[in-house]
Amino acid sequence: MAQLIDGKKISKDIKDELKEQVAQYKEQGVEIALAVIQVGQDPASTVYVGNKKKACEYIGIKSVAYELPEETTEAELLEIIDKLNKDDSIYGILVQLPVPKHISEDRIIQAIDPKKDVDGFHPQSVGALSIGQPGFVSCTPAGVIQLLKRSGISIEGKECVVIGRSNIVGKPMSLLLLRENGTVTICHSRTKDIKEVTKRADILVVAIGKPKMIDASYVKEGAVVIDVGIHRDENNKLCGDVDFDSVEPIASAITPVPGGVGPMTIAMLMNNCVEAVEIRNA
Repeated sequence: MAQLIDGKKISKDIKDELKEQVAQYKEQGVEIALAVIQVGQDPASTVYVGNKKKACEYIGIKSVAYELPEETTEAELLEIIDKLNKDDSIYGILVQLPVPKHISEDRIIQAIDPKKDVDGFHPQSVGALSIGQPGFVSCTPAGVIQLLKRSGISIEGKECVVIGRSNIVGKPMSLLLLRENGTVTICHSRTKDIKEVTKRADILVVAIGKPKMIDASYVKEGAVVIDVGIHRDENNKLCGDVDFDSVEPIASAITPVPGGVGPMTIAMLMNNCVEAVEIRNA
C-alpha cells in the first residue's frame, strides 16, 4: 500500500503557521492585504476566488475583491492594476485566469508590480527562479515541493520526471526540483518512448491535462507519484491525470485527487502573500 500524501492536512499545517506570522506582523502594525480581480463569471474561477477569500479570512489577511463584468476592457483592467501597484496597503495582486478573450493575459501579468506578483507568473519572478534569486514562485509547483518535504520524501539525488511543460506548472516544477538537487527530465507531447523515460523516475510529477492517462505501465515500482491534474470523469467524479486505482498498488507514495495537490496551491498563495512583506522590504 502506497503512503497517501495528505494535501489537506499539510495545507492546514502551513496555514496555521502563516496565521501566527500574520498575527506577529499585525502586532508590528503591518496589515497584509491581497487584491483579487475576477473578470467575468467563469464558474471554476468563482469557486477558486471564493476559496482564496476563505483562506485569507482564516489566516488574517485582508481580502480586497474586484468582481468585474465580462465586457471590462483591457485598458480598464490595466488602470485598476496600476492603481493597486501604487497602493502601499496592498501587498499582493492576483488576476484570476483565464481572462476573457479580448484581454491579453501576457499584458495583464506583465503589468503587475513584480513585488506584488503573488501568483509568481511575472517574467521577472520566473527569471529570478531560473537563476536562483529570491522572488515569488508559482503556487502549485511550490506546493508540490512542500508536499514532498513534509511527507519525509527526499528529492536530492533522485531521478525526477515532470510530465508537462506549461509555464504555470511544468517549467517552474522542473526548476524547483533542480534547486532541491534532483536530476530532472521533462516529458511532453513530442517525447519519444515516454514510458521508458517515466519508468526511470523515483519521483514522477504529472501535469499533462488528460484524465487518468498515466496508468501503472508508466510507473516504476516504488516511485513517488504526484498528480497535479483535476478533471471530472464519466461519472462526474473528480479525478486526476493519474489512474489512481492502477498506480497506487505499485507506488511508494501518491497524492489523491481531490485532497492532494489542490489544497496546497491556495496554501502557497497565502505563503506568498506573507512573503510579500519581506520581498517589499528587500
